[in-house]
Amino acid sequence: LYGYLIEIFVLPHTRVAFFHKKIQFIFADRRYERLAMKRLFSEHVKRRTESLDGTWHFSIDNGNVGLSEEWYRTFPVASPMFVPSVWGTSLGLLDYQGVAWYKRDFYSREGTVRIHFGAVMTSADVWLDGVKLGSHYGGFCEFDFITKIMKTGNHTLTVRVDNSVDELSIPGVTADWYRHGGIIRSVTLEHLSGLSILSNHMCYDIPDDLSSVSVRFDVELYNPSDLTISSRVRISIGDLSFMTPAITVASGERRHLRTDPMTLGRIGLWSPDNPVLYRLVTETETDDLIDRVGFRKVTATPDGILINGMLTDIRGVNRHEECTECGFAFPEAMMSRDLDIIADLGCNAIRGSHYPNSRPFLDMLDERGFLFWSEIPMWGTSDPETLANPLYLERGKDMLTEMVKHYYNHPSIIFWSMHNEIATDTDDAVSLTAEYFMHLREIGGSRLITYATNRPLTDRCLAYCDVISLNQYFGWYGSDDPAAWDDFLRDFRARRAALGLSDKPVIMSEFGAAAVYGHRTFDNLRWSEDYQASLLTSCLEKFHADPMITGSFVWHFADIRTSQGALDRARGYNNKALLNEYRAPKAAYFAVRELYNRYAREATSNK
Repeated sequence: LYGYLIEIFVLPHTRVAFFHKKIQFIFADRRYERLAMKRLFSEHVKRRTESLDGTWHFSIDNGNVGLSEEWYRTFPVASPMFVPSVWGTSLGLLDYQGVAWYKRDFYSREGTVRIHFGAVMTSADVWLDGVKLGSHYGGFCEFDFITKIMKTGNHTLTVRVDNSVDELSIPGVTADWYRHGGIIRSVTLEHLSGLSILSNHMCYDIPDDLSSVSVRFDVELYNPSDLTISSRVRISIGDLSFMTPAITVASGERRHLRTDPMTLGRIGLWSPDNPVLYRLVTETETDDLIDRVGFRKVTATPDGILINGMLTDIRGVNRHEECTECGFAFPEAMMSRDLDIIADLGCNAIRGSHYPNSRPFLDMLDERGFLFWSEIPMWGTSDPETLANPLYLERGKDMLTEMVKHYYNHPSIIFWSMHNEIATDTDDAVSLTAEYFMHLREIGGSRLITYATNRPLTDRCLAYCDVISLNQYFGWYGSDDPAAWDDFLRDFRARRAALGLSDKPVIMSEFGAAAVYGHRTFDNLRWSEDYQASLLTSCLEKFHADPMITGSFVWHFADIRTSQGALDRARGYNNKALLNEYRAPKAAYFAVRELYNRYAREATSNK
């Protein structure tokens, strides 16, 4: 209020009226509304939203007594905790694994609200004013609850967070990254009124000659009011704007509206070289939803991957959305800097290892033309009983469904990935992979489907993917003989042909060696920067010269903290990255940069 009074006296008289109205609104609503922006742009103009980020009350529940003692009604003595964050960055909590509770008081008018969580590690139970709204499992997926607030005033949101693991957890007991806990992405409060728009998936087809685009829209609607509503929906994209026929939605009902296909003209195609984006606006009289979309055609052929009919050499790097200071609560400024570094490296693609990345990061990829591989954190599972367990299967399928639901419109995503390094030479993995593949084929839209295997010569799931992706570490694990790569590539080419899968392009999805930052030698010793740079140079040259291989993702971008005691890792970090955990470059960075940028120049000259 004080700031607005100052602005009134210093601004020209013509703007005083605006601030007078704003001050009236503040007094009437008894609080200053903090506008929420989960993306790089505003998703709503009509819908009133506010951020619940900031300082929450926080309490560790080491004895897991919070449920029996009803902490969702009477919160215990608490300390402050910032949201989004991970609790492991607080002194003394780095190794804590288990249950913790969060509480946030907020003011709201009566009415229907949607409480949206960007992600909670790993499971969450949520209460509003002591009444349970529901639960969610999966640490990197968005989720929300729609509920009615019965009276205007102060309200309390309580969240029980549990990052403990067992054999049926995803990821499982062993994972090669740190098990942070907490509310890791933003929390927002959205006020719904009238016919509300929950999502709009843009589905489209582009013919091989790229001459036109056939597009339709799948809109999810919700009626938060006490009365049945019949309304039309306006959809606008580019030069196209149209009204749908009226749809009737009962009180409290969700309805899906699917438009008829229509042909769009004068549409530019999205590509790494020219990332054309369009503003997609869906609105009713009382609500709206704004997104950014792009059109591109992705095809897997025996010659490689085509983007809009052009053969595209995939020059990629694996990247964890994690850093030492903030864990998975990765700030947007660092996302942008990472992309600056990755662009300098000569990459055109990023693998989101090993989980869905945050929406602002995907927005940046859309803007800058990076290709993206999005996957769920099903990592390294080899136990047959786990792979066959219905709960495990259901959890993974739910994660795939949520990833597709929330990320569907991002043109940068060209790969959906089902899992990484599970026991794909077993019956249970074949059954799981076949079911996931068909599920993604049904719901995934215009993407290629893959998974990363570390058992390429015995893998039995290779028929259930569009692109074969191989994780191998000759020169680090297994043989130190450089010739092992030549033998492997020859053997896999023969096996691919014997399986009748020579039409599937191959990507080297992981390869590399560990190097401790600053360790330089004259003798090319293991763990030195020199050995890592030499090995990666050799690998990339082999892959680039092999017509079977259409691209590569170096393992990996920046050193990450790993789970204590789970794997043998120097310093407690996975040190195979091109940069250390503070984004300082190792020798391998410059070696890869030289090759990737040369390959990029070659690709440009060959167009």
